Amino acid sequence: MKMNMVEAINRCLNQEMERDKTIAVMGEDVGVDGGVFRVTDGLYAKYGRERVIDTPLSESGIIGTAVGMAALGMRPVPEIQFQGFEYNAYHHFVQHCARLRNRTRGSFTCPMVVRLPATGGIKALEHHSESLETIYAHIAGLKIVYPSSPYEAKGLLAAALSDEDTVMYFEPKRLYRAFKEEVPEERYTIPIGKAHTVKEGNDVTLISWGAMTYISKDAIAEAEKAGVSVEHIDLRSLAPCDWESISNSVKKTGRCVIVHEAVKTMGFGAEIMARIMEKDFLSLEAPVKRITAWDITVPYPKLEDYYFPDKKRILKGIIETAKF
Repeated sequence: MKMNMVEAINRCLNQEMERDKTIAVMGEDVGVDGGVFRVTDGLYAKYGRERVIDTPLSESGIIGTAVGMAALGMRPVPEIQFQGFEYNAYHHFVQHCARLRNRTRGSFTCPMVVRLPATGGIKALEHHSESLETIYAHIAGLKIVYPSSPYEAKGLLAAALSDEDTVMYFEPKRLYRAFKEEVPEERYTIPIGKAHTVKEGNDVTLISWGAMTYISKDAIAEAEKAGVSVEHIDLRSLAPCDWESISNSVKKTGRCVIVHEAVKTMGFGAEIMARIMEKDFLSLEAPVKRITAWDITVPYPKLEDYYFPDKKRILKGIIETAKF
């Protein structure tokens, strides 16, 4: 069945809530209204107020409550309405979600999936278009998942909802209704921590995740017309990260371009570069290149198209790296 990302996530939540009675969805407007993006539409009518919970406008309260629920046997799915609103709950992620298993030497875990509508591309206002995945990649004990398509979104979410630890599940807003693809109606999972080789190639490795996997495809197609063979890797998850797939691809091509929506300075691309330099330096035929957002606050809507990586910038990076 063809689905967009909103439909795929909604279908997965519905299937998982039928399968596991301990799963409860919670957040601002997720119940009666079905969420600001309608991702949870229909769940309140089916499962009721005890499993689809409209919360106060308090991110700290949402996540703090979810921590208690998870520690005592539930599997909460709290939504932060926009990722840029999560700062007030950050201490819960660092001090409780990530540490509970270690602090109690395995006596308690914190199995929850935190849904985070993230990144730009929809001409939203301040605090609505941020890409802050790197601040969680620093925290041992948290898992970070970043789907790039409806198929990936459903399979990764199902896997996350079976995990025994906290999974930060980033949803690229610009992909919510960008396209549809075939998605199995039956339940399936995609392993967290295993990258997907979208396309094999020989000249340049391009690494992306989330919306940038979708945006990069047109640039890769243009590069292929120019005679550059690109191997495209979609990471799917940043923690754990599939370093082996990255290394194998770079050894094969000798060149690497990394594309992400977050700012360049200390973005996750910097860690990928460092790992490549440590392990695969002698395989490189060109410097590793990053195509990222600029090191400024996300601008207002009129300038958003100049801020995030686009087909033109990505294609330029591929060609420059191939010709170096």
